[in-house]
Amino acid sequence: MTNLLKNIILFFVFIIIQVFILNRVPPLHQFIVPYLYFVFILWLPFSINRVLLLLIAFMFGLILDYFTGTLGLHSAPCVLIAYLRPFILNLIITQESNEHSYPEPSIKSLGGTPYALYIAFLTFIHHFYLVLIEWLQFGDILYLLGKVMATTAMSLLLITITEAIFLRTGGKVKTNVG
Repeated sequence: MTNLLKNIILFFVFIIIQVFILNRVPPLHQFIVPYLYFVFILWLPFSINRVLLLLIAFMFGLILDYFTGTLGLHSAPCVLIAYLRPFILNLIITQESNEHSYPEPSIKSLGGTPYALYIAFLTFIHHFYLVLIEWLQFGDILYLLGKVMATTAMSLLLITITEAIFLRTGGKVKTNVG
């Protein structure tokens, strides 16, 4: 299966899972909301053009917004993490890892700790911005931070389960780096 076809399938799989399964789960104590859809953006290939990455993130978020009836609520955080993704990857990926080129971010390509940092940081940024837009006020900062932390923890659990289900090995890509 080509990389493009695999990403198109993942695009629709994450939309379907979020809209028809996770959005139907009632929030626990109006605090914890399960989000998994944004992982699609985090799993996109390293080699993707930054402008294309932003456009894909915007379209992905906009389609999710269409299904949820909240235009802009999901597309704005998706574009934000798509914008930050290359910078975070440049901080995480060491020069030694250039010897082993992998097509996409995964535990195998980045290593356990760097991948966990990559996922956790962008998940937190996504949820913080999403909750901030959703709430649109700074009245009770403890409530805001509590909701962000609880939702982030739930999403990290879902990402861990998804990683185990998809078993992404991140096969090597032949390059001229040498």
